[in-house]
Amino acid sequence: MKTLLISLLATGLLLTSCATSSRIQALKPEPGNTTDVVYQKSTSFISLPVSIAVADLETQTNKFVTGLVYEDNNIKDDDVTLKVWKTAPIKFSEKNGRLQIIIPIKVNGNVRYGTTTMGIDLHDTREFNLAANITFDSSIGLRNWQMTTDTKLQNLEWTESPSITVAGKKIPITYLINPTIKLFKTRIEDELDNAIKQSVDFKPQVLDALETLSKPFLTSEQYETWFQLMPEELYVTDAKLNKKQITMNMGLKCTMETTVGQAPKAVLKKDAVVLKAVSSMPEKVSAVVAAVSTYQSASAIITKNFQGQEFGDGKRKVTIQKVDLWSKDGKMIVALEMMGSITGTIYLSGIPNYNAVTKEIYFDQMDYVLDTKSALMRTANWMASGIILKKIQENCRYSIQANLEEGKKSMLPYLNNYSPMAGVFVNGTLDDFEFDKVTLTDNAIIAFIKGSGKINLKVDGMK
Repeated sequence: MKTLLISLLATGLLLTSCATSSRIQALKPEPGNTTDVVYQKSTSFISLPVSIAVADLETQTNKFVTGLVYEDNNIKDDDVTLKVWKTAPIKFSEKNGRLQIIIPIKVNGNVRYGTTTMGIDLHDTREFNLAANITFDSSIGLRNWQMTTDTKLQNLEWTESPSITVAGKKIPITYLINPTIKLFKTRIEDELDNAIKQSVDFKPQVLDALETLSKPFLTSEQYETWFQLMPEELYVTDAKLNKKQITMNMGLKCTMETTVGQAPKAVLKKDAVVLKAVSSMPEKVSAVVAAVSTYQSASAIITKNFQGQEFGDGKRKVTIQKVDLWSKDGKMIVALEMMGSITGTIYLSGIPNYNAVTKEIYFDQMDYVLDTKSALMRTANWMASGIILKKIQENCRYSIQANLEEGKKSMLPYLNNYSPMAGVFVNGTLDDFEFDKVTLTDNAIIAFIKGSGKINLKVDGMK
């Protein structure tokens, strides 16, 4: 009797359960076979205002102009031989936007004086030593990757007027020395222009920097995310001199790619990079940061969103136990494992999007997968209600705020007095990021975010 009672009770519970709960059978949309995804290329301009201290130009020029700067050993052509040395460091200054250059010199020479009478040579030769300060005036320019100057002698100040002593008397020889100044002044002008050109040759440094920048680097080992900057053209404005600084704007036209999967190949051809002269340059720098979320991590976050919530109408309610995500044909598949009036898994599809206010990824145009909707109409058409779907959709979202902050944080060290080489410093600011695009791969959701800012490059204390 007792056994019969238990059997009847179990049967009643089973019948009651069947009356209040049903199991849904829906076909699972299989994940797509998305291969590596490359973000669609877009052109970016990186502006680099460059400033070089006149003091650094002075330091570098002094390295090239040393010791003997002019020598003339032929006395027959003009009755004078000369050797000209730099005796102290060259001094640079700025005046009315032009470069003023002062070179202290020492001159050692021989002067021939006298006459020839009836075929008899009555000439005598005397050695002389004198010192002077020569002032040059120079304009600043830029040509073929190198700083150029057009230097002209402006003034020569003799410390002592050129003269020789004959029979105890000083005889001025300025009339002999001054014409020779034309000879060595041109030599020194050329020496200065050549030294400045060699001192500030941008090409090797710029091309080496571009080669380094263009090498793909791994931004996330876990998600196999690669970033690559590909230079296309380099621009530069005219060099200007003001307040002891030589300034110019350099700019890089490039494309930026974020790739998920295998490492892309470096494509820079240094010999093909051309420096183009332009009149102006945009100030802003644009950059793209990829906020990467695996489906596993996103699923865990969304599952938490559903905890403690019921969805339904009256006595017919369900709770979501687990959420799984994957991609198929460019859309997000959301699998909801539920219990309650309906038990089983239903499948929704939607298009990922971004809410700039809450900084969240959400799924737009969400609807039941066709087979799921058919199954719901057969077993529990109340679940197909748009009201319930909307409530479910509200919970299918997750924040990427941490990703954005991490992306911005990773760039800041390169904008705070960053020194890639001795005497070169990079500083800048980075504005907030703006959403650009969401891309689905076979194992991750990638939100591409654009950032902008300003960068300046300063040469100060160059060795």
